[in-house]
Order: sequence, then structure tokens, then C-alpha cells
Amino acid sequence: MKRAMVVNETWVSGVVGVAVVAGVLASLPGRAAAERRLPVKEYRDRMKGGWIGQIAGVSWGGPTEFRWKDQVIPEDKMPAWRPAMINDAFGQDDLYVEMTFLRSLEQHGIDVSIRQAGLDFANSRYPLWCANNAGRSNLRKGIAPPDSSHPQFNKCPNDIDYQIEADYSGLIAPGLPQAAIDLGEKFGRLMNYGDGVYAGQFMGALYAEAFFESDPVKLAETALKAIPAGSQYAEMVRDMVAWHKADPGDWQKAWRLCQGKYRENPEYQKASNGGIDCKINGAYVLMGLLFGKGDPDQTIVISTRCGMDSDCNPSSSAGVLFTTIGYSKLPARFNTGLNEHKEFSHTAYNFPRLLDVCEKLARQFVVRYGGRIERSADGDVFVLPVRGPKPSRLELSWAPGPIANSRFTPAEMAQITEANVPANMAKAVETFAPGWTIKDCGPDMNPGLRAEWAGRKNVLVTHPLDRQTGCVLSRTVEIPAGRKTILRVVVGHDPQGDFDLIVRANGVPLARRPVGAQTATGHWLTAEFDLSAHGGTRVKLELVNQSTDWSYEAAYWAEITLR
Repeated sequence: MKRAMVVNETWVSGVVGVAVVAGVLASLPGRAAAERRLPVKEYRDRMKGGWIGQIAGVSWGGPTEFRWKDQVIPEDKMPAWRPAMINDAFGQDDLYVEMTFLRSLEQHGIDVSIRQAGLDFANSRYPLWCANNAGRSNLRKGIAPPDSSHPQFNKCPNDIDYQIEADYSGLIAPGLPQAAIDLGEKFGRLMNYGDGVYAGQFMGALYAEAFFESDPVKLAETALKAIPAGSQYAEMVRDMVAWHKADPGDWQKAWRLCQGKYRENPEYQKASNGGIDCKINGAYVLMGLLFGKGDPDQTIVISTRCGMDSDCNPSSSAGVLFTTIGYSKLPARFNTGLNEHKEFSHTAYNFPRLLDVCEKLARQFVVRYGGRIERSADGDVFVLPVRGPKPSRLELSWAPGPIANSRFTPAEMAQITEANVPANMAKAVETFAPGWTIKDCGPDMNPGLRAEWAGRKNVLVTHPLDRQTGCVLSRTVEIPAGRKTILRVVVGHDPQGDFDLIVRANGVPLARRPVGAQTATGHWLTAEFDLSAHGGTRVKLELVNQSTDWSYEAAYWAEITLR
């Protein structure tokens, strides 16, 4: 139901004042623009509800994440909610990543540049996947935004990543969809392109409107105005609303229609990374909102049972719904028991500090986007202009526009202190081969130390960073003069894949050898390289685990020795 909207002026007919509908009033020549009023106490209560919705949704759906792909989760496999689960979300990436963006806004101001946002994201230390990982890896290589997300450098631009991290943008911009759009152009461009960006802008606009609207259809239709009408993501939103209107009692029918069009039709899978595509997962967010009928449990259950990224999707749908309800009006099973002193992983925020920074930023965004803050005996009030949003320009990830040729300067690169290496890999390498270091190691196939693999003990696993960038093990050594020096390597391949082993000395290739079923014996290749020609000099040695066809391309190192 639409909440009351307060406008600048009323017309009086006789003794009865009749409030004029905001949209009509705004369109009349010579009359003041329409406004909406939101007491800051109410803002904070709804914003707090939005965060709790994210926490509850991701915690409840967490055990099911990607366990059911392209199928509805059976009803008896849906976990039961336990109030203690409210504390299971502190290590969830769809919460702490968006808090990185809040931190950039807090530290550098709401006018923080996209380049500074990129530097902050590059220096994050948490594990990432998909578009997030590709974007951050590009940033660390010096590819500045917006090119860090361009399909030329990022092979998963339509992934779900910014969609699951854009909740903050609406929670700090109540009734200000343009702010959510603009924040998407800043932070969404770090890792996503085209539909991947629009997905987050749509999500932010949903939250922005949720402070004033609770009807899920009206919420979706309003947020739809914030993204390009010609995008496939907008088409998905229109379909979901239509399918709900046609049969509001059967969400599984809508799921089947969605599956047929957005998963099985290759026209809607272009530039997509399978089940992590933003459109299909965005549809599951809307599935919960539209068919959940305002019920917190049903909203989360439906979004979860749709499958795929079934913890992030209910986190978004519950976040929006709980914003419409407000923290104080939530059932006790959701708004009690949270450990408010515990900090979210990889952040500077516990729950009270998170709420405080959101209110602080919201006050700034209200003023920046044409509103004001009025004082009253009951507390401050946000007075917000009613303005239609201006969507970003239409871009297609499968037919992208030109790159911006954006690169970080040497001074900016000096600010990036984190390398493209998963957590604990530097320690693993030092344990396996003291004196060697690692860079550009991707997170796929769980890199690290194995106690045993394919008959060998103490095996180090690496993986290329991306299709173009191999993982590099390096060490600088003094090669003695007049003595024969041999670099000996024993390295294995996954039974389902292969890779190229590149050996370099001072940047000059010494050899490139395929490591696969045709060249290795029992998964293992033993190779020796004579370094005697470098006798009497200091040499930087590099062993590169280089991608070939991007399929099971981990390298399994059993021995790296100098003799």
C-alpha cells in the first residue's frame, strides 16, 4: 500500500484542504516541485530493517548456495529458520564487499572518484570470485576503472556481483533513485558492465523506493525507471511483473517461464557465466518479493527455493521487504539476538557503527540531490524532492563499446599494496619452496598446500589468474661461476586439464612446455633447465603456470630445486 506522501502545498475548497497528488502537482506549470517527508527516526528504523533483512536472508539461504542449479529446491530440503542464525552472516561476502564501498564514501567523501574507489577495492583482502575477482585482478594489474570491468578485460561482466552488493546504495539514498544510479556508475563499474551494472542500479532503486512504498509490483515498476528500457535486465523485470499479474498464486509457474526464457534460450545467455548471470538471479529476488505477499518467511523461502545463488537472492529480497516494514515492526525472530559488538569480516563496522555511517552518508546525499533537513520538536526530517531518474546509457556486454584506455599512474600503483594472490598463498609458497614468491594466482581450484596428491606428498597447487595472466613463482638467485647449475621442476596437471609451463630468466623465456596427459607420466612432468650460461650473475627465475584453454588448469608442484 502506498504510504502518505506530503507535498509542498494544498488547495483549499471551502473549509476542506485537499492534498494534491505529488505527480500531478509537479507537472502543473508554475507550481513547486513535489516533495516527500521522512523523519530521520523512521529512516533509521527502515534502514536498520534493510540490513537485518540482508543478514537474515543470507544466513537462512546459506546452506543451499549453488547446491540446486536449474531446479527448484524441494520443500523438505529448505532449512528451518532458527533465531540464532541471525549471527551467521558476519563472514558473508555479499555484506562485507558493499561495506568496502561505504568505507570509501566515509573516508573520501560522497564525491570520491571512481579511481580512488578502484584503489580501495584493489586493496581489499577478502577472497572474491567471478566478476568481482576479475575486476579486482585488473585493478591490481593497473587497469583502472572503467576498463577494469570492460568485456575486453573481464570475461564475466554480466555476473551477479554488483547486484548482491548494491543494497547500500539505496539504503543511504532514501527516495533518491538517481543517487543509486550514480553510485552504480562509480562502484558497479569496478567489476561489471551492461546488465551487470543495471542489476545493481535496479536493486539500489528498489531500496530507495522501499522507504515510501510497500506494494512489490509498484516497487518493481518504479525501480524499472532507473535502468535502460532496452536492456535484457529491464525485459526480465517486465516479464516477472507480467507473469505475477497473470497468476499471482503460482510462483513455480513463473519460475518455469523464467527458466525457459532466461536460462534455456541462448539469446539471453550471451556474455553470461552460467548460473551466476545477474538476470536469472535478479528474477529470483523478484520472485520472492512479488509472490511472497509481504510475508518475511515466504519472501525468503521463495527466493531461496528458486536455487542458483540461493543465499544472495533471499538476502536482497528480504533486505528490500524489511526496509518497507522497518526494524521495530519485524517479528521478534528476526530483530532480536544479533551480536551488535562483533565486526563484519574485513570491515571496520559492527552493527551500530554500520547504522551510524549510513545515516551520516544519507544526510549528505539528501542535501546533494536537492533535498533538505528540517528541524522539528520530534527530531530531524528528510525533505526529499520527487524527481524521475535518468538511467545510464544502454550498453551490451556481448557488443561492448570501445575501452577508455584507463590505466593507473605509477603514483597510484604505489598505493596498491595487495597482490593478486589468495589469502595464505604467500605462506604456503614459503613453506613449500623457501625463498620463492608468488603473484597473479587465481582462486579457482582451491590453491594452496596439499598433504598428498597423486602419490606425492607436500604438493603446492597454483592456478592462473585469468585466461591471459599466468600464475608466477619467482626467486632471485646468484648463479655461481664455473659450476653447472640445474633448475629441477616436478609439476603435475589435473586429470581433466592441462597448462603450459613457462620458464624465464631475467624476463627472457628459456622454455615453454605443455603439461598434460600427452607429456606427463602419471600426472607428473619432470623437467631440468641448465642455468650455467648465467654463471657469475644475479638472475630472477620465474616459473609460470600459464592458461591454455581455461579448463582445469591448476599446476601441482611437487619439487622446485636448484642443484
